[in-house]
Amino acid sequence: MDAEKKKNLIAQILKFGVVGGLSFVIDFIITLIVSYICRVFGMDVATAATVGGLFGFCISLVFNYLMSMKFVFERRDDLDRKKEFAIFAFLSLIGLGINELILYFGVIVCDSTVPQLVEEYPSYVTAFVKMVATGVVMVYNFISRKMTLEKK
Repeated sequence: MDAEKKKNLIAQILKFGVVGGLSFVIDFIITLIVSYICRVFGMDVATAATVGGLFGFCISLVFNYLMSMKFVFERRDDLDRKKEFAIFAFLSLIGLGINELILYFGVIVCDSTVPQLVEEYPSYVTAFVKMVATGVVMVYNFISRKMTLEKK
């Protein structure tokens, strides 16, 4: 890779990080609020975290799409906006699946290893597991979107 391509890739990754960071904040806050509400109504911590993650994902998806296609990726000429969003949403749904699995099983692992922590601080456990899930999904999202949505 020549120096110019490397520089452009680094700039793109940084922009992706900013858009992803803002999307994460939206997703994170919604996840915690909804999971808290679910727990208030009697839902167990793992299921509440999963439901919260779904709501956070849906709201942040639209924001992420708009900002990613405006600031991060160079649009392909052969894709109309509906098809572009459909691909973006499909790739994001795979990311959601990864996120939800990590959230659910992450809380279960924490509960089986440190049950008192989950019982006393369920929001902290949910927040920690959400951060791990976000890191994994962020790498997947960048690679999959770059490979499918960006102009070659």
